[in-house]
Amino acid sequence: MAAAARIAIGNLSTRPILFNHFQLRINPTNKNTRFALFTASASSSSPRKLILYSKPGCCLCDGLKEKLDAAFSLSGPNSLNDVHLQIRDITSNPEWERLYQYEIPVLARVWDDGTEETLPRLSPRLGVELVQKKIAAAFDQ
Repeated sequence: MAAAARIAIGNLSTRPILFNHFQLRINPTNKNTRFALFTASASSSSPRKLILYSKPGCCLCDGLKEKLDAAFSLSGPNSLNDVHLQIRDITSNPEWERLYQYEIPVLARVWDDGTEETLPRLSPRLGVELVQKKIAAAFDQ
């Protein structure tokens, strides 16, 4: 069974090359696209949700996005195939900017009731496998 992941990625001119291992399901002629749907196989019945708070031009954010891209493509016991990742640009929301302007990149787990729990900061020096393992462990709590 395939699950859909929703990733907020801006418009076509600002869309990063990210998560290219997912199958893109948008109309590329629509220049006002705010969300793109990607599909990935699901390993559980309830999708796990993760939010990345970032902003354009942040080198730490870009580095984490690259590692997440690689971590999401890995299989194995810590697979993230059923995780729905949403990338939020903090400059598009004053509340997010107030909360995270000095903290980005910030990863947050979304609980079933919709509340968010900020995950511990991941070191930029972590390898992809360890990033995958730490994110998977955050969902096993």
